Amino acid sequence: MPAPAAAAVRPRLSRPGRGPTVAQLLEAGERPLVSFELFPSKDEEQHRQLWTTIRQLESLGPDFVSVTYGASGSTRDRTVSATQQIAEQTTLRPVAHLTAASQSREQLRHVVGAYASVGINHVMAIRGDMPGGPTVPWEPHPEGLANATELVELVSGLGDFCIGVAAFPDLHPQTRDADLDARLLVAKQRAGASFAITQLFFTAQRYFDLVARVRALGSDLPIIPGIMPVTRVSQIERFADLSGAALPSFVTDRLHEVAHDPSLVRAAGVDLATALSEELLAGGAPGLHFITMNRSSATREIYSRLRSHLNRR
Repeated sequence: MPAPAAAAVRPRLSRPGRGPTVAQLLEAGERPLVSFELFPSKDEEQHRQLWTTIRQLESLGPDFVSVTYGASGSTRDRTVSATQQIAEQTTLRPVAHLTAASQSREQLRHVVGAYASVGINHVMAIRGDMPGGPTVPWEPHPEGLANATELVELVSGLGDFCIGVAAFPDLHPQTRDADLDARLLVAKQRAGASFAITQLFFTAQRYFDLVARVRALGSDLPIIPGIMPVTRVSQIERFADLSGAALPSFVTDRLHEVAHDPSLVRAAGVDLATALSEELLAGGAPGLHFITMNRSSATREIYSRLRSHLNRR
């Protein structure tokens, strides 16, 4: 995919029509942020579903939306295209995902340049996983980067980007070291990150413990919890693939109790996500980032239930 050289384009921190950056919104702290995660479509049917969801979520006035990149950069061109279309065809503030896995420094610079060329000034800088999932040992590209901290440094050096990074309430699936996860978050902040979004999780205390460890290191990095309503029993296995960890028993037991009725599974998933969101907001979480799987119905229902907690009309 042809793209302009990244270093030649330095986007403004506030693009006309999209207002302040995510970092500025978090610093202002006027209300909890609401955001949604999407993934790029691979065929016409998925494309229609994605854009139906985008338009439905746009009506809620979220603070930003993000488009995933594929753990090993496998969806790079489709991610860049979808993010550009959102920037050009909607009122939404797009946050572009970028992973270091399986890509050279030059490829990464070109992708950043493609984002910058259409005024996208927010990047989620993530190390990514190897093909095969999060438990496969990490192998840097021979001309690439060693970790997410180096990716943050690369993006930060290419322009005035507002950079987000990943956080792990349930521990990174390879290291399984809570203190190391906190130290790495602080290192990414020092490299130029302005906020973090967690991987999906289901126990609020895990999030609060992560925040406490980061604060104990002297970091004020805002950490936004990632929320995914599990509305189908089949998503239990999908979650394990995505995170490298199993769902907690209080979630699986609740879903298996009603597995015979898809509508009851969906209702249980919405209830669990709503309760988790309420607990997180009551504990001071600066926002909620909903992993939508390109479907808006459950997310919009949760949003409606949380409206009073979010200080939105």
